[in-house]
Amino acid sequence: MTPGNPRFVSRLTRNTLALVLAGGRGTRLYELTNWRAKPAVHFGGKYRLIDFPLSNCVNSGIRRIGVLTQYKAHSLVRHLVRGWSHFKKELGEFVEILPASQRYSDDWYQGTADAVYQNLDIIRAEEPDYVLILSGDHVYLMDYGPLLAAHVERGADVTICCLEVPVEEAAGSLGVLEVDESGRVVAFREKPEQPPELPGVPGKTLASMGNYVFDAKILFDCLIEDHADPRSSHDFGKDVLPALVERAQVFAYPFRDPASGGPAYWRDVGTLDALWLANMELVETVPPLNLYDPDWPVWTYAQQQPPAKFVFDDELRRGLALNSLVADGCIISGSLVRRSVLFGGVHVHSFCDIEGAVLMPEVEVGRHARLRNVIVDKGCKIPEGLTVGFDHERDRAAGFRVTARGTVLVTRGMLGQPEGFR
Repeated sequence: MTPGNPRFVSRLTRNTLALVLAGGRGTRLYELTNWRAKPAVHFGGKYRLIDFPLSNCVNSGIRRIGVLTQYKAHSLVRHLVRGWSHFKKELGEFVEILPASQRYSDDWYQGTADAVYQNLDIIRAEEPDYVLILSGDHVYLMDYGPLLAAHVERGADVTICCLEVPVEEAAGSLGVLEVDESGRVVAFREKPEQPPELPGVPGKTLASMGNYVFDAKILFDCLIEDHADPRSSHDFGKDVLPALVERAQVFAYPFRDPASGGPAYWRDVGTLDALWLANMELVETVPPLNLYDPDWPVWTYAQQQPPAKFVFDDELRRGLALNSLVADGCIISGSLVRRSVLFGGVHVHSFCDIEGAVLMPEVEVGRHARLRNVIVDKGCKIPEGLTVGFDHERDRAAGFRVTARGTVLVTRGMLGQPEGFR
């Protein structure tokens, strides 16, 4: 909310429709997304990635939200129904699921822009002044009110949220903007291998967050035009935005920390290493992402479970968790857990040594297991005495995925246990 002008921002958010793009697989997460869409991936001991853009919308006063789903969406849809279906359409608020349903063609969603195009009739029926397009799989906390205010004050047709990031981080993975001294975008390049450096800021480039504000009419016109172009891949970053930069008022909106004025917290957790690192940041004494702010809560669906339990206090059999997040329903029985994130319903049996672990819901760790720098997928049953993360050649030989940085992924399939939705 812009200080001193709450009504202005409130009117803007009320006249905005948010569309969350949540149909992606997230191939760089490998087996972790074999049975779920990337926005349904678990994060932070309690949440799923989709909860962050949705919470940002609600906390910003944007209460009309569509979630566009496609790839293996069952767990995502179930989460949305259980945790986000309490809004009242009669009060002008909703979180609606917009699956790929071939409304405008015989194809499924062919790209991010096509996903929005295939829901044009639904969008038009809401009569929004502005449409906020959001990625459904990034972790950050952001008030969208000042973004909308800046969009209107500049007379922009499109505003692109962006961050200053290291050139090597953006190379081949993020869209990159070039801007003039007024902040107007003069070029947009999707995932260039050699991003241009910011003038006067060596080693940094201006990267798109995948969040855009459109004037509604501009969006409708450019999507219809893009759909008619047989050469287009129907993607915002590859096709729509580069074309608009040449003829429309497209501005950048740098996402900054309101306290420090520097770049704000934002994480693209699209790789196993990035997902593991972002979870590990949360166990720091003062984490860069504050999940404990009562003024900006992250909403989610949470299963009703008993409190976490730590049992046994013998010299060689003591239940402890140090520098860790431990969710409801967990039992740590006579084992030591350090610098780890345990989701709901995790059961660690006795005599285990666990450090740097992300244990997703309902994981069971057998006695004498040793886990180091691992991500263990939901529902895995770690056999007694299994050692993972200490010898990477041995890990690979056992069928586990090991990244170049040494993060080890363990899934049910790798353990010879039944896979599929759960």
